[in-house]
Amino acid sequence: MKFAWLMAPDTYWDEKKTFITAALESGIDHIVDVSDAEKIRKLGNLTIISPDEDADIVLVGINGEGDGTLELPESLEYSRDAEIAFELKGEGKRVAAYVEIRSKAHEELARRLGRTVDYLILVGEDWKIIPLENIIADLQGEDVKLVAAVADEEEARVALETLEHGTDGVLIEPAEISQIKAIAELLEEIESEKYSLKPATVTRVEPVGSGDRVCVDTCSMMVPGEGMLVGSYSGGLFLVHSESLESEYVASRPFRVNAGPVQAYVMTPGGKTKYLSELETGDEVLVVDSKGRSRVAVVGRVKIEKRPLILVEAEYEDRRVRTLLQNAETIRLVNDKGEAVSVSEISEGDRVLVYFEDSARHFGMAITETIIEK
Repeated sequence: MKFAWLMAPDTYWDEKKTFITAALESGIDHIVDVSDAEKIRKLGNLTIISPDEDADIVLVGINGEGDGTLELPESLEYSRDAEIAFELKGEGKRVAAYVEIRSKAHEELARRLGRTVDYLILVGEDWKIIPLENIIADLQGEDVKLVAAVADEEEARVALETLEHGTDGVLIEPAEISQIKAIAELLEEIESEKYSLKPATVTRVEPVGSGDRVCVDTCSMMVPGEGMLVGSYSGGLFLVHSESLESEYVASRPFRVNAGPVQAYVMTPGGKTKYLSELETGDEVLVVDSKGRSRVAVVGRVKIEKRPLILVEAEYEDRRVRTLLQNAETIRLVNDKGEAVSVSEISEGDRVLVYFEDSARHFGMAITETIIEK
């Protein structure tokens, strides 16, 4: 998952606090700072990256520590930064190296450090794509996260998308607070997973008795057209609409998806699934819209109650899938026009949106294996 860190501005505390607070409110909770760690910790549950050996992530190569921001040593066979990083790693600490790329020799130093540290922060005054490509390509097999220092959204996009994979993260060095929010929104856009939804034809709708059904209440507000991918078969998940629409029976609950029975699958980030019964507060699920665009939502609570169920079966080309839902007017699927349609109104011949997957599932992860679900 792509991420962003904030370089705390070198200014008076009240202004610095404003930038850090804006970052935290945008979901950025890693702060690089060399002077105010104790004050920063009081602002929230933040991860501090600094040269202090008691920091959450110890930083080398900045503020006079090592040679990353100083003149290069006569020979790259010896690097004070690499020596410090190696010693810290030996003590079980997480380490980040900060290297300004000003020459080919600095690229070599970055590669050397990248084979030791957990994070490699790459800085360029006049950032060029080629040095970044070289370092990404050379370190792609190493266990290191690459972080590019950027000033704005445009630089962040270049860094995160270079060589298709891009850097793992960006270090924001903003001049204005608005740049923090813009980069946070860019990260959400890049991390959004797209799902190809197919119009499956409904072949059967039938009440089947009662069972334990699951309501998933998230910490996000959903809008009409959004819901979650849920189904009895991992190979075919229906787009179950959120309760974001008004009803004559109950008020809208735009944070909720009345998802289905306890054994059903729900799509989670990274192309994985979980059983609905496994979800609990703090877990992440995917909110998906009728175009297949997704975003991550945090589960606030899960509510399981015994309710009457209805079976919906649908077919697309030669594939037939089923799911069970609560038999109630407020429970909706999404049709091929992107409209929410109640299970009480769905009938054979209607077309609803389904995500089909060729892989089987093993502990929620897609695998290449033959499994029959019926």
